[in-house]
Amino acid sequence: MSVGVAYTLTLRCQIENRPGMLGRLTTLIGEVGGDIGAIDIVRAERNILVRDITVRVQDEQHGEQLVAAINTLQNIKVLQVSDRVLLTHLGGKLATQSRVSLKTRDDLSLAYTPGVARVCRVIADDPEQVYSLTWKGNSVAVVSDGSAILGLGNLGPEAAMPVMEGKAILFKELANIDAVPICLRSQDPDIIVQTVEQIAPSFGGINLEDIAAPNCFIVEGRLEESLDLPVMHDDQHGTAVVVLAALRNALRLVGKTLADVRVVVNGVGAAGTAIIRTLIEAGVGEITAVDRFGILVEGDYARQTPMQRIVASQTNRERRRGDLAVALRGADVFIGVSKGNILTPDHVRSMSADPIIFALANPIPEGDPDMLRQYARVVATGRSDQPNQINNVLSFPGIFRGALDVNARKITSAMRLAAADALANVIPPEEMNEDYIVPSVFNRQIVPAIAAAVAQAAIADGVARRTHMPGD
Repeated sequence: MSVGVAYTLTLRCQIENRPGMLGRLTTLIGEVGGDIGAIDIVRAERNILVRDITVRVQDEQHGEQLVAAINTLQNIKVLQVSDRVLLTHLGGKLATQSRVSLKTRDDLSLAYTPGVARVCRVIADDPEQVYSLTWKGNSVAVVSDGSAILGLGNLGPEAAMPVMEGKAILFKELANIDAVPICLRSQDPDIIVQTVEQIAPSFGGINLEDIAAPNCFIVEGRLEESLDLPVMHDDQHGTAVVVLAALRNALRLVGKTLADVRVVVNGVGAAGTAIIRTLIEAGVGEITAVDRFGILVEGDYARQTPMQRIVASQTNRERRRGDLAVALRGADVFIGVSKGNILTPDHVRSMSADPIIFALANPIPEGDPDMLRQYARVVATGRSDQPNQINNVLSFPGIFRGALDVNARKITSAMRLAAADALANVIPPEEMNEDYIVPSVFNRQIVPAIAAAVAQAAIADGVARRTHMPGD
């Protein structure tokens, strides 16, 4: 099992000060499966030593087992356990910082009363000035109801806050966008829509996050109609953009085109539906959609949601019936946004030559990546410890950066397709290989490339208030 920084503990241990005691402790940690990162002396006395030992463990339960095992050692005791993740979040991850100085009476008069009254009048006379005279033109509300937090489910608005704070950090660090986490108590789509409509004047864009299907479709659709702002549900479209970019590059490697392939999408929730719609818009040859009941077939309405009925009408032209195994026979591409460990070697062997597998379920992919790479030409997952991580952080900062740069009124299909093409092209052809079809999230070329492509697409689509990029 991969051990990552997400489960890193600092164990403050009191150890009898005599030779061999530290060796006993470190040997036990290794036997229990801990991975020691650092050992520091906190305090040294004649009879005891207090040391901080940083240990990576597999999960919370493994950490508890490790502490219990250490406490069985004679003359060694764990005094305190610190979780690196919780320490990072202590006090929250965000703060507000002023962009203007406030040291003198003149500073106060300029930033607040009486000077600010003139700015209010200017905006009242010309509301479009709000984009240049306030932070609106560079701000995004990150809105969630806590109903679909990562892979954890419906944990509520308070539990959603750490994720929304994290999204805000990504906006700022990667795209220099000021983002505010807004977690709503209600999970009623009517109330969510009304609330966002009421706060919209303060923001230049709305990023919907971790809202469960089918409400995510309802909320996004209604806000797109009612607001004159870019609105995007990142779990849908952010993921779909990255999938399309990665697929374009994978197909280049195997010598196929999007128009010629058949894609199986397993999981027809928020992400799966958006991926299917995006692939159709991009001109994919054929899609077979599969949910937990099997292949979606037009007319089989009994078990289909309203959105799945739409998907069924746009996919499976061959009217295949059956389970995932039937869907995969002869398919070129598998995209999973479902659950872990459902793919077998036989599944992959039944596909066409040079199969492409995107096993995106988290934290456990639809198939073991090492196994999948034995049979597939290209394998991608959602995991950071595997090659080809499909992560929506590759797309949403650049998409909103481009939309805000031209004060876009909405995010269109053409803007998302432009983002996917730009992301794919960040990797030079000579550098692309089976383990490198999407760039690293830390590649600083990504946001500028996507932003420029999205801005140009917004201008071409006629949804941009400005017809030039900042600095032009």
